[in-house]
Amino acid sequence: MASIWVGHRGTMHDYPGFSPSVDAEAIRKAIRGIGTDEKTLISILTERTNAQRQLIVQEYQAAYGKELKDDLKGDLSGHFKQLMVALVTPPAVFDAKQLKKSMKGTGTSEHALIEILTTRTSRQMKEISQAYYTVYKKSLGDDISSETSGDFRKALLTLADGRRDESLKVDGLLAKKDAQILYNAGENKWGTDEDKFTEILCLRSFPQLKLTFDEYRNISQKDIEDSIKGELSGHFEDLLLAIVHCARNMPAFLAERLYQALKGAGTDEFTLNRIMVSRSEIDLLDIRAEFKKHYGYSLYSAIKSDTSGDYEITLLKICGGDD
Repeated sequence: MASIWVGHRGTMHDYPGFSPSVDAEAIRKAIRGIGTDEKTLISILTERTNAQRQLIVQEYQAAYGKELKDDLKGDLSGHFKQLMVALVTPPAVFDAKQLKKSMKGTGTSEHALIEILTTRTSRQMKEISQAYYTVYKKSLGDDISSETSGDFRKALLTLADGRRDESLKVDGLLAKKDAQILYNAGENKWGTDEDKFTEILCLRSFPQLKLTFDEYRNISQKDIEDSIKGELSGHFEDLLLAIVHCARNMPAFLAERLYQALKGAGTDEFTLNRIMVSRSEIDLLDIRAEFKKHYGYSLYSAIKSDTSGDYEITLLKICGGDD
């Protein structure tokens, strides 16, 4: 069975002639020597799929009695360290940790919460929830509940439940009906019925939503985005707009997140690492294409001009090429 974390438009593929024991030994040597051999680490970890990297992790533990991620943490530093640790983490655990990080400390990073919960499939969400509980002994829902509030919280909890319909079949009648419900819940009434927005946008499949948005345009002569902006506010508005963008074109949504992470003075490495690693076997090729189309230069060149050193080298290998 194909993993749910693997698509057809990734930049990373299974390494032919893969041997976990050979790789584990090479990594051990790279870490053990005087000074670290970063080149070897990078070439091994960026040229294997996550499934293969998990086998290296097991082999490393069996052969040396140590966790590879702990050795990497002890040996590397900064953003490069975070990126390398991300590469050896199982995808569901990686997302669980990103969610925890975005809710930890002062203030919540709503953008990260929104991005993860809107772009993962229902099956991925179920795996992430399990991983979250395994790692933190707390349910993801409980943490979301204590860190957020109001309609934003309700919508996040609905997404975290992983109940979005995943079927590719669309129902024209349902689209008309949902479009009318949305119209009646927003544009057509004094005050807004937020629950209806949450219900439809958080539970219908993306292809179904796309059709619903077309119908909505017919009924209201407005794009759903404009209605959401006019009727709602704050993080709840941000969340629903993210769902609309994902339903219309998820790679474009993620390309925009990367663009925001890379533009301006500083770099948002938290977002950069997350998208590059989590989409590397799913749709990073499409994200690259959208990036080029919308911003006029390649993701590769944006990473190159914004990062440096081993961190840059690793990101460029994950990126997989210039457009």
